[in-house]
Amino acid sequence: MSAPLLVLAVGNPSRGDDALGPLLLERLQADGWDAGGQVELLCDFQLQVEHTLDLQGRSAVLLVDAARPGVAQGAQLSSLQPCPERPAPASHALDARTLLGLALALQGTAPPAWMLAIEGAAFGLGEGLSLQAQQHLDQAHRLAQAWVSEQLACAGCAALTSPAGAA
Repeated sequence: MSAPLLVLAVGNPSRGDDALGPLLLERLQADGWDAGGQVELLCDFQLQVEHTLDLQGRSAVLLVDAARPGVAQGAQLSSLQPCPERPAPASHALDARTLLGLALALQGTAPPAWMLAIEGAAFGLGEGLSLQAQQHLDQAHRLAQAWVSEQLACAGCAALTSPAGAA
């Protein structure tokens, strides 16, 4: 049985600020968010078709990735809608909306999802995390904690108002 919430971070720790997603996941793990079985923390280099399987049975999903300058002002949380377009047959990497669209096409459903974009500045191979990205990581950490707390609270409210939770 899968945890109801999934935080799926993507990024390459060897490419400077592209490590923002995996680093955020490490912080959430250090906070103990994955200890109670309600939240699964998953990390990969890029989104792939196989991740549609990870979306199954989830009540909500948070996708985390680094963003180029100008895409996010530090860190930005936004809801995602599935994209109905299918990727090219030779493509292995997907964007978040396409992943949701594939889940919908293959499984008939996709969970509610959000994207947490964390602005980076330096993405070169072998570079460390930039000072700007370190500051944005702190902002993203607060946003991710709030998202998880809100989702867990919503799940608790639903359990209290459902017939099964009213016993």
